[in-house]
Amino acid sequence: MEDSEIRDLLSRLARPHASGGRVVERATILAAGAEFQVILEWIVAHAGQPEAESTAAAAGGLHSERMRNGPRPAGRAPQRYVLPADALA
Repeated sequence: MEDSEIRDLLSRLARPHASGGRVVERATILAAGAEFQVILEWIVAHAGQPEAESTAAAAGGLHSERMRNGPRPAGRAPQRYVLPADALA
């Protein structure tokens, strides 16, 4: 994929983020049928970062204790990537 194709794809898939940048879901990139690894490399090359996991405690329920034992199990891929505001300009 060329730079302009990736930029266009991410412009369509990303949504505004609280940081002022844009955020794109990992699953959305996969569902688009695009070259996933190439897009992730582009995101990293343009100062994109995996979104930090929320550290809020679970409210309760059957699996609440398991959810409190860390933000992300080892080896689990980030679910979202945050791009700076000017990355898709």
